[in-house]
Amino acid sequence: MTDRHSTMLKTLGLTALALGGLAVANTLAARAAERRYPPEGRFLTVDGVRLHYMEAGEGPPVVLLHGNVSALGDSLASGLFQRLARTHRVIAFDRPGMGHSDRPHDRDWTPEDQADLLAQAFAALNIENAVVVGHSYATLVALALALDHPRTVKGLVLLAGYYFPTTRVDTVLVAPLAMPVLGGLLRHTLSPPVSKAMMPGLLKTLFSPRPVPDHLTESFPAALTIRPGQLRANAQDGVTMVPAAERLQHRYAGVTVPVAIFAGHHDRVVSQEEQSGRLHHVLPDSTIHWVPDSGHMVHYADPELVVRRIDELSAEKAMPRVCAHR
Repeated sequence: MTDRHSTMLKTLGLTALALGGLAVANTLAARAAERRYPPEGRFLTVDGVRLHYMEAGEGPPVVLLHGNVSALGDSLASGLFQRLARTHRVIAFDRPGMGHSDRPHDRDWTPEDQADLLAQAFAALNIENAVVVGHSYATLVALALALDHPRTVKGLVLLAGYYFPTTRVDTVLVAPLAMPVLGGLLRHTLSPPVSKAMMPGLLKTLFSPRPVPDHLTESFPAALTIRPGQLRANAQDGVTMVPAAERLQHRYAGVTVPVAIFAGHHDRVVSQEEQSGRLHHVLPDSTIHWVPDSGHMVHYADPELVVRRIDELSAEKAMPRVCAHR
């Protein structure tokens, strides 16, 4: 064996050893995160998927759906859940693969797939005519619910959403994490520490131009979002977002429920003038609310306004639904 081959083998061995060490460390970190942020709600299994959700209050139903790289703890940290529980039956879900919910490998988990699953969860929990609140990626899930399962939805509240296809660099960057072999290697080795290092900058971008709330470190389970399993879910959502917007944009005119759209002019994640402003013009039964001095996290900037609009949609008399015949 030549010196060159010997050096190469040593290098490969050291690399494998380092990656193995990272995999062990990341597994331990994931377990520590789950101990620090244990499930606080209940579990429901529908269509072979174990979903984690929290429920509180009585009154007209409101369902809260969080965005990507997140969990239902977002609705707790923002205060939406607690405020709504005073006068509503409020249910917050960990979307598939996020928080403490499972995401099996048997489907692509597009917004339509997630809407189909949630519709089954609604039926199991006797949720009817709910105001569905979606943030960021989950606005597509909420719209898919209204389009494919209209009897479950009374109104939509869409927060800082993405509705029309654009070129996005972030989808290209996360694509490797969604791949079966390479993605698995990255998610268990390099990606968790890299994601942890990037988290402070990501939070600043999300909340800009406002500061990141002081309480967020303790109240939001950020450590759960960088576990290998959720990194896969995050990547899949990133990859499916643009194609989903391409499909759904041709169907928005079929939304038959009132829609409240919330957006911030300073959103550094999604161009809201291009997205929310355009959606408002497409949906005749919609209102748009520009939250002053806010970016992507509009529900933190003015939770009272969001709750007030939810109250109004809940109180509106349901209009007769027209069934479309194909």
